[in-house]
Amino acid sequence: MEPGALSHQNELYVHPLSNPGAVGIFPEMLEVAEEANRAGDFNLAIEIYSSQLADLQQPDRGLLLRKAESLVRAGRIPEALDSYCTTARLGRIRPEELSLLVETIAHTVREKEFNPFAHGTDGNFAEDDGLDLFSCPVCKCLLYEPTTVECGHTFCKSCLETATIKDCVNCKSKLNKDGLVLPHPLRINVVLSSLLEKLFPFESKARKFWIEGEVLWKKKNLKDALEKYNTAVDLVPSSSRLLCQRAELHMEMMSFSQAVQDTSSLCRMKPLWAKAHYLKATALSRAGQNDEALQEYFKCVALKPDWTKVKVEAQKVLSELFSSMYDEEDLPLHHLQGGLSALLIKPPALLMSLRPHMQRPGSSSQESEFSVTKSSPAADSSSWLPTLTPKSDAAAGKCSMKVGVLATLPAPPGDHKRKLSGEGLATTFMPPSKILKSASSCQAAEVFRGETASSAVLLDSSDLECSLCMRLFYEPVATSCGHTFCLKCLERCLDHNPNCPLCKENLSEFLATRGYNKTLLMEHILQCYLGDELADRKKIHEEELKELSNLNQEVPIFVCTVAFPTIPCPLHVFEPRYRLMIRRSMETGTKQFGMCISDELQGFADYGCMLQVRDVKFFPDGRSVVDTIGVSRFKVVSHGQRDGYNTAKIEYLEDKKVDGDNLLELLKLHDSVYEQANSWFTSLKDNMKSQILSHFGRLPSKDFDPQGTPDGPAWCWWLLAVLPLENRAQLTILAMTSLKDRLIAIRRVLIFVTRKRPR
Repeated sequence: MEPGALSHQNELYVHPLSNPGAVGIFPEMLEVAEEANRAGDFNLAIEIYSSQLADLQQPDRGLLLRKAESLVRAGRIPEALDSYCTTARLGRIRPEELSLLVETIAHTVREKEFNPFAHGTDGNFAEDDGLDLFSCPVCKCLLYEPTTVECGHTFCKSCLETATIKDCVNCKSKLNKDGLVLPHPLRINVVLSSLLEKLFPFESKARKFWIEGEVLWKKKNLKDALEKYNTAVDLVPSSSRLLCQRAELHMEMMSFSQAVQDTSSLCRMKPLWAKAHYLKATALSRAGQNDEALQEYFKCVALKPDWTKVKVEAQKVLSELFSSMYDEEDLPLHHLQGGLSALLIKPPALLMSLRPHMQRPGSSSQESEFSVTKSSPAADSSSWLPTLTPKSDAAAGKCSMKVGVLATLPAPPGDHKRKLSGEGLATTFMPPSKILKSASSCQAAEVFRGETASSAVLLDSSDLECSLCMRLFYEPVATSCGHTFCLKCLERCLDHNPNCPLCKENLSEFLATRGYNKTLLMEHILQCYLGDELADRKKIHEEELKELSNLNQEVPIFVCTVAFPTIPCPLHVFEPRYRLMIRRSMETGTKQFGMCISDELQGFADYGCMLQVRDVKFFPDGRSVVDTIGVSRFKVVSHGQRDGYNTAKIEYLEDKKVDGDNLLELLKLHDSVYEQANSWFTSLKDNMKSQILSHFGRLPSKDFDPQGTPDGPAWCWWLLAVLPLENRAQLTILAMTSLKDRLIAIRRVLIFVTRKRPR
């Protein structure tokens, strides 16, 4: 991008002339110059402004500023600085008049020094390391006293207590003190806390002192706060955010030299972090080192061009630098002379970086305060540059502090040394040889904050074992009391007792809300460092589910009452064994289990009905109401048990089909019994009919094809469910595989109940 394209608004802004009616200024020529600027012919505009100025007896401030901006757009920075200096002699340069100069110099710094290390497509450089596996999403530092909320995300306890966040920054779940997500009181995740102390012992200790320092700082106890920060930095000197905060604390304590030291270290550690350079610039500015501060401001704008606040600060400092040249003495001014510019471009090596953007200097026919002589041809590659010998020591002293303006521009490749002032002191800018980018969370964790030891070496599977099953965590969940268990292990414990298995804290609210979101950080740690072990653990779990989902070989049996196909069967579940059974039926995806009546000899009867779960409602004490409906009949082949509840190997029952004359006889019997059933139901008292209708619904309609389903007409099962029969009699009819026999049995029952009905 051309420097002239940096500020379109400046191209449209025309500096007012100091003396519009001065002899020698031709408005038509100025319009041509402005048109040349808009067309990008900056050199033509410069020539016009120069010719207009040459005809004046006294330089015009507005015209000098126009020329300076044209020189900036043309990339002729040294000449532009000369023009700005001459303008400053006439009157103070306002900060807003230096916007284009600041943007252009920052653009040059960006192109020369930072572009080889840029990444991304948004035009901004990486400011700081991204979040790694063990960072808090709020403060972006190592987790300290990690607290897991019910959505499954983990934060520093102090961040949850003091931050004003209302929603989880990851999943946007509500994090308010009256809601269901944030546990109260906040409890530390015990497993994660121990893990962090093992993997990052020095960092964990440093974070403790760091947070204590923050608390003292808020209480305005700055001296004690600084002691805490110093201790933390001694433990982890490579923490950029820690250095950043200590530098800010130094500035609040007016210890600007200490702040400069911290920010200098910070800039070496994070050369592409704009905030680091901004802090250093602020510290230098408050320390009175404006020329060095200006360099850091330029780097800030180079790294973050849209940071308006910093651009304004840079313009203010640059304005002060220009104005301070003439605060003490009234130096003679010779318009359009290159003396100031010549001083500003020393040492000569600095000018090499400007070659693509400036004209080769030539001899000047105008008077100058400085004599210019050519250097020896035997000099270095920059021998064509002028050797500058000041005639006026006063002028040289005034201008020497301005060397920093050009010193901010990049040196040639391979030459990073720069003189930042006229005192001859040199510093070295070391661009990063490598930008650490985390390809994945686990990679970021392994290089976390300069730790050299691999976390994978320190981590052992025993660190992440469930205290209930003594196996590696699978689907780890953290309770509101801070303990972590496998999801299935915790649920089985809560089936028996609504208290935490370890600390015995009551978890009724946790049980009622079923806040079983997995602890995501724990999941990520397992995947990164114990991937093979986790894969084996998952394989075992899947094999168990596969075995449980086989509805022929091992069907869970609920021993209670007689259920019928197509008929609703609501259940109140309170026994731990059946809580487990219902939950497993939901986990496997089958959502089915068998229903049988009890048997004194075998435990449960040889015939039953499969039930399909339609809905489950849980209560705080662990009980639940399960809405089920009958699906199909079965015969028990063998009885068994699993984890306290009954199981069975089964065979499904189907009605035997008939045809020919037998079918005609069956249809006639079917219609007759249906009419008999309808007549009996109609004759019932209103209160009894209302009870039946509220529980079982209306009598199903007559089927045109009674043999259309394996279990026969639905109205038969509805009638058996509402007729006043004992369980054994119902079971006998349920086990029949002949529709004719079932219809005959129902007819006999109808005849019996009709005769017994009181008149």
